[in-house]
Amino acid sequence: MSVTTASILRIESVHAEPERLGRTRLYVRRFMRNRAAFAGLLIFALFVLISLFGGFLSPYNYATPDFLALTQPPSAAHLFGTTSGGNDVLAQVIHGMQRSLTIAICVSLATVILSAVIGAGAAYLRGTVEKVSLGLIHFLLVVPSFLILALIANSVAGDWRVLIVVLSAFGWVGAARVIWSVSTTLREREYVVMAELMGVGRWRIIVRHLIPNLASLLIVNATLGVVGTVLTETSLSFLGFGIKVPDVSLGVLLQEGSSSLTTAPWIFFFPAAVLVLLTVSVTLIGDGLRDAFDPTSAARGRR
Repeated sequence: MSVTTASILRIESVHAEPERLGRTRLYVRRFMRNRAAFAGLLIFALFVLISLFGGFLSPYNYATPDFLALTQPPSAAHLFGTTSGGNDVLAQVIHGMQRSLTIAICVSLATVILSAVIGAGAAYLRGTVEKVSLGLIHFLLVVPSFLILALIANSVAGDWRVLIVVLSAFGWVGAARVIWSVSTTLREREYVVMAELMGVGRWRIIVRHLIPNLASLLIVNATLGVVGTVLTETSLSFLGFGIKVPDVSLGVLLQEGSSSLTTAPWIFFFPAAVLVLLTVSVTLIGDGLRDAFDPTSAARGRR
């Protein structure tokens, strides 16, 4: 083999090696190169760890008042101060963040599953199923869902489990409309036609061929859905329609702190800061995932 031929083969092997890079690994590399998204991931991971193991950060229980420390500013004994009822603000923020994240993650997963099944199913099954599904979606899009959520949540005395069910029941609609639109093009792809010719069942095609090819869209929707759910739950609780005392969420803490902004601002500002950091971090993660999955983004072709 000549020197020239050997050199050409080595050059071709160097250029061919990146092409064998796994798709998942490529997405991870693109995401990690986005500094803002990576910073958001670190902040969100820190909040998750604090919500899981934050009880070790405060020696106080979120629901147990200290009647000797009413409306105390931040100090060595109470790092975030206390409320007018003597509750430790740090313990309440940790529990409130845990409750808000639990609701947000559960609702986000449920809405992604519902939107994927209903949207992709309506697009592939066509006919009456598609018409009925789109009719239901368009009807729910114009219904004042926030008002209905407020009425139902208020009637169940702020039970967070029921709140998850209610938020999931209305949260899938917008995403399902988008997934249906994308699936109408996927249903014409060659691999779907070949599966039909091979006699593969309809729902097997939807689950095995359509939904997996929507993975990037579903992941981004699930991530950004966490932000939307946190803000919705916070709004409901802030207005008094969501979580009820003695249980607390970030919305409950903001509602309680808003009445004492001038006399005890720490009761409001600490949960508000956590809410802002939480929403910003998840938004950065969602933007980073969108750029990583988008083949037309600035990260295209970067390894």
